Amino acid sequence: MMKFKDRVVLAICMMAAFTASNVRAQTVDPALIEAARREGSVTWYTTLIINQFVRPAAAAFEKKYGVKVNAIRMNTEDVILRTINEAKAGRMQVDVFDGTSTVGPLKKLGIVAKYTPASAARLAKQFLDKDGYWVATNYYVYTPALNTELWPEAKAPKSFADLLDPMYKGKLGWSSLSSTSSAPGFVGTILTHMGEEKGMDYLRQLAKQDIIPVKLSARAVVDKMIAGEFAIALQTFNHHSTISAAKGAPSRWFPLDLAMVNVSVEGIAKDAPRPNAARLLVDFLVTPEGQQLFKEAGYMPVDPDISPDEPRLQPERGGFKAFLQTPEEVDDLLPGWQKIATDLFR
Repeated sequence: MMKFKDRVVLAICMMAAFTASNVRAQTVDPALIEAARREGSVTWYTTLIINQFVRPAAAAFEKKYGVKVNAIRMNTEDVILRTINEAKAGRMQVDVFDGTSTVGPLKKLGIVAKYTPASAARLAKQFLDKDGYWVATNYYVYTPALNTELWPEAKAPKSFADLLDPMYKGKLGWSSLSSTSSAPGFVGTILTHMGEEKGMDYLRQLAKQDIIPVKLSARAVVDKMIAGEFAIALQTFNHHSTISAAKGAPSRWFPLDLAMVNVSVEGIAKDAPRPNAARLLVDFLVTPEGQQLFKEAGYMPVDPDISPDEPRLQPERGGFKAFLQTPEEVDDLLPGWQKIATDLFR
């Protein structure tokens, strides 16, 4: 595991890594395209938002290759559970799955196939699994967000310590799912930033703030904040607030002392019923064409030549500190973070 300082530098210098990795995209093997067309379709278990990205991406893929995409939207926990159950039953339905913390546990169970698409040759090394089990398509930065009608931006907390102020009691909310974009991810950020002893002391104090738990995705938590159910949402995807604000919603993200950065990765089921179509879809999502679709949907693409519309979302351009957590690190650390979140924030 990388030292904290190295992970901070890695995340902050991500743009420099992009620029240095400027290898031209490789051409897709015509034999792969033909084999995928014979299979006819691909089933994709995705944590990405359907209307925002999945539907336009699927339409572009189908138009380009003539292969139908059956996309099923689930949260991370459900993707893992459903894939494991299919593998145990010997009736695998899924071909491709994604998420920030899906591949780790599935790799350990031997459910993930090795595949590095040709189009990934130009990506920086932190966006590729060294063992070849996954490739990143985009990355997420977790920060708090606030409802500007309920809480003025000028009075937004500036540090983790500020969240302990009594004025925030009952005004905070977060997802209670087992995910890095939920309470456990916030726990992990605090422990990374403060260390075990000081971090646990801080979290015990934070537990007195009566944080409102929402057993829904981080996107839904932001929606509830916008609806006025609480003033500030913790551990949100910062690009979600930017997307909502562009539509007129009173939503603004803001950084604190440190932000967690996760990569969203695509993996292929080892016994995928349509392995060629699976490979073709993963390849497509990493091509410049696929990466442009991520940009247009408001996500942060991993392509070295495609930046998000709002550059401040990126730590190195927004001027805030961040650390990168790999899928394998998330798999190792998330259960411990989840236990702390469950024990302290009931």
